[in-house]
Amino acid sequence: MDKFAIIRSLYGSPDQHASDMCVSGFPIGPKGRQDNHPSLGSVLSKLQGPVDQAVPPFVGLTIKTKHAPYSNPGLPGFLGQAHAPFQPDGEGMENMRLNGINLDQLRDRKLLLGQFDSFRQQAERNPVFQGVDSFTRKAFDVLTSSRLVEALDLSKEDPTLRDRYGRGSADPAFGEDAGPHWMDQFLMARRLVEAGVRCVTLSFGSWDRHGANFERLPEQLAKLDMGLTALVADLHQRGLDQDVSVIAWGEFGRTPRINPGGGRDHWPQASCALLAGGGMKMGQVIGSTNRLGEVPQDRPIHYQEVFATLYRQLGIDVATATIPDPSGRPQYLLDLRDPVRELI
Repeated sequence: MDKFAIIRSLYGSPDQHASDMCVSGFPIGPKGRQDNHPSLGSVLSKLQGPVDQAVPPFVGLTIKTKHAPYSNPGLPGFLGQAHAPFQPDGEGMENMRLNGINLDQLRDRKLLLGQFDSFRQQAERNPVFQGVDSFTRKAFDVLTSSRLVEALDLSKEDPTLRDRYGRGSADPAFGEDAGPHWMDQFLMARRLVEAGVRCVTLSFGSWDRHGANFERLPEQLAKLDMGLTALVADLHQRGLDQDVSVIAWGEFGRTPRINPGGGRDHWPQASCALLAGGGMKMGQVIGSTNRLGEVPQDRPIHYQEVFATLYRQLGIDVATATIPDPSGRPQYLLDLRDPVRELI
């Protein structure tokens, strides 16, 4: 725990079953998902761009769920699809390899697409077409480079290290509409960051425990503990702990009282977060709730204050940084722009 920090007095999220707040700092609002604000990964894609042209700056490993808001990897909001997360399609990633054609044939196809440049130039002010053009460039970059595919290929890792992370499955946890118990994703995230990805998002487990809370959480918590501690220990051993921030949290807390079904219900009044790395000050617990765990008692911290901290550690000052929206108006990244002072 000397390598982690815990926030116990998190507030600011409404009663919405969506990861929007956790990836952007904004809930679903009048303008739609994330209230049309970009996620942290999309902001990094826009402001800092790719480290390597063959490696997307933002990758979402989130497994799709029937209730789509559960598995939001981080939407681009008003930035458009050009800054949406790259989402690998399953373990096989066959869609990321050249299937049945060689590089010369691929270049011929690229040449053919180039003949449509005049059409694209006419539509260049249309953000939809801009996104399509960006997708085309990204697709060719990925297909003609092995760097991203190799980063996602966990067979290249020492089996002993893989065992430390755990293996798990991409199937939904407990067969429910939820994230998987797939510890491989934690290792995959580390490999992607090493390959040049600036932001990786993933979902884990089934936390909507209105029932069977005490039967299922012991199994799930042990797996989450295994994946997170392996990731943070690995980052420290590789000297990446000052450069890579890790955060685990959810969209709201759970009721302090156990319901008749042996579960806990939605409780947006108070929640929590677990952080590590990123040059932040670790080995501390920040804030508290009242005696019954109902509401923040001291040092209430809003989700957006945590985002302000993460942006700061990434070299972005949210007090001054803005991004123009489609109408050309500059938009601040957050409404609340003070970082968590205890972490910096």
